[in-house]
Amino acid sequence: MSILKLIGPFSQILTMNGLPLKGPIKDDKLEIVKDGGVLIKDHLIHAIGDFNTLIKSNEKAQVIKIEHDSVALPGFIDPHTHICFAGSRANDYSMRINGKTYLEIAKEGGGIWQTVQKTREASTDQLYNSTIKRAESLLNNGITTAEVKSGYGLSLESELKMLETIKSVNENSKIDLISTCLAAHIVPKDFQGKPKDYLTFVLKELLPIVKKKKLSNRVDVFIEDGAFNAKEALEYLLKAKDIGFDLTIHGDQFTPSGSNVAIEVEALSVDHLEASTEKEIRALAKSNVVATVLPGASIGLGMPFAPARKLLDAGCSVSFGSDWNPGSAPMGNLLTQSAILSASEKLSNSEVFAGITFRAARALNLRDRGTLLHEKLADIIGFPCDDYREILYHQGQMTPNIMYKKGIKIK
Repeated sequence: MSILKLIGPFSQILTMNGLPLKGPIKDDKLEIVKDGGVLIKDHLIHAIGDFNTLIKSNEKAQVIKIEHDSVALPGFIDPHTHICFAGSRANDYSMRINGKTYLEIAKEGGGIWQTVQKTREASTDQLYNSTIKRAESLLNNGITTAEVKSGYGLSLESELKMLETIKSVNENSKIDLISTCLAAHIVPKDFQGKPKDYLTFVLKELLPIVKKKKLSNRVDVFIEDGAFNAKEALEYLLKAKDIGFDLTIHGDQFTPSGSNVAIEVEALSVDHLEASTEKEIRALAKSNVVATVLPGASIGLGMPFAPARKLLDAGCSVSFGSDWNPGSAPMGNLLTQSAILSASEKLSNSEVFAGITFRAARALNLRDRGTLLHEKLADIIGFPCDDYREILYHQGQMTPNIMYKKGIKIK
């Protein structure tokens, strides 16, 4: 038997209805329902409208009254995280703020390889406990869906351990975790062979098991100096696509080239883009690839932000990810990062909220969330204010005090 619940009244409901998937958005385009209610049927949104009108037309609904000012939005979506890892890279951070570059630190034994060693050493329980703790932190900050990458195992056994951990955390947490196989993060230092040989190993040995066990349907690759070049990545991605994986790419972080590969293979997204030039921006705008910017990496590395304003003005679909990882982006607070990027790049409230709701959903190939509309998942967050502009104004210090995940109250 279906259960009807009516939640409200919210001072404002931002439905994110009718906004474009690509290009800039002005705040006057936001659909705002004042004194609104959300009618939930089981795990889906049944209706959005005036709270009092919904009460009168749905007399059998369980009414959950909100007695204080609150602004409702779709649950936030973080389309790029690395929260499954062990160990710390505080030493890397200390070296960076003393003048070392990311690539210099990696060459001296720090960087990704350091985390690989710690993650390999961690027991399954240790990895599970640290990952679920980070997942709950995301949820408390309004993230109801998050992507999580492997890529700190870089061996058959350890990559599977990571992906199985992500699956287990997803099954035992209220947040939805979308796993991505990033075995092509770097060539592990203990691998005997060239980068192409390692990618062949991943394709032949790892990905068939990942597919058979349904551990992920997404593949990522890091295209950069010290990782994989564009030619190697292109061949790898096309073969992964033939196996049936969706594609995403770490690209244009320090040098451009990754975004061109993303366009050629029709990836769902290309993430980073700090090094993208006008050429890459124009090409991305003509494609359907979502440009996912990662302000946390720029903050952590002390480098310029991705050109989000130029990407939007050119007509790109821009989403925002936290890139939460132990090395370049340890903060993990997507809302704070997005607010800082917004101030720097002059991004509107609506562009930021679009980038962490329905545009982020598209980067993950999810069509059932990211807006508050009929038949969408009832993933709803509420902030303790009466004006949506307060949310970015407080730069992540205001957190949701109301949250529903698939129609079930979390807080």
